[in-house]
Amino acid sequence: MSAEPVWDGDFADPFLIRTDDGYVGYATSPVAVESGAALRGLVSPDLRTWSDAGPVLDVDGSFGTTLWAPEVVEADGAWWMYYSAGFDIAGHHLRVARADAPTGPFVDQGVNLTPDEPFAIDATVLTDVDGARYLYYAHDVLDAERPGTHLAMRRLLSPTRLDDEVVPVLAPNADWQIYERDRAMYGRTFDWHTLEGPTVVRRGDAYALIYSGGSWEGPDYGVSYATAPSPAGPWTHAGGEAPLLLSRALTGLDGPGHNSLLQLADGSWITAYHAWDAAGTRRQLHLAPVTWDGPHPRVELDR
Repeated sequence: MSAEPVWDGDFADPFLIRTDDGYVGYATSPVAVESGAALRGLVSPDLRTWSDAGPVLDVDGSFGTTLWAPEVVEADGAWWMYYSAGFDIAGHHLRVARADAPTGPFVDQGVNLTPDEPFAIDATVLTDVDGARYLYYAHDVLDAERPGTHLAMRRLLSPTRLDDEVVPVLAPNADWQIYERDRAMYGRTFDWHTLEGPTVVRRGDAYALIYSGGSWEGPDYGVSYATAPSPAGPWTHAGGEAPLLLSRALTGLDGPGHNSLLQLADGSWITAYHAWDAAGTRRQLHLAPVTWDGPHPRVELDR
């Protein structure tokens, strides 16, 4: 796979699934959606040729007009989309929509999954070997050594219901994860750090959590990872001073990040991620192979 984008349009925060017919991709909406059809999808028979699948989600706009980072899982005989909704960057919370097919139409189930969180985004689901499901996401934590957006987990009791316990998963540990210094948030000022875009996979008896850090708007956004012996942790950062998997230094691209992982039919793995185009106006879809050493991933980049 080359370093060139596989789709010319904006396709930020990409998430791919494999189906009997090929592959389906989902991404953040590049514009606010007041009501109606939203979150355009892509389909591909081979990961090389992509076509527009049209809007995949129906919304009414009452609970949010900015829709971010959809991820889709198959469970209980249906397809379930987890995404965040808010107004501009405020009030984002996690929601769930249901469809009978992976290209939709997904219908929001009328459930705010995180009503007690002032800000929650970037849901991802781990289905473990025993069938238990865990929802990981990003939320704001103010009283911490490095305040900002951290990662958390809650058990999925059903596709539309979460356990009440919020399990802290991962906090920022390095300056490369700073979103903005002296950022005004919640009536205070912080050197605001951000971890977001988690994706979690089991590798043998261990777990890998891949995440993005820093500011999505800038060129130094990047991807690193942590490992743990169980879905609840404890999670250990794999590195500190720089992102280990995707960065401008590693890829030659500005702002590579918010990736997802996909295992192919032959057992190999790829990652889908976005990066800014040369003009800095679109976040485009890129693909790269991933290899593993136990729970430790490596993105095989072809520059």
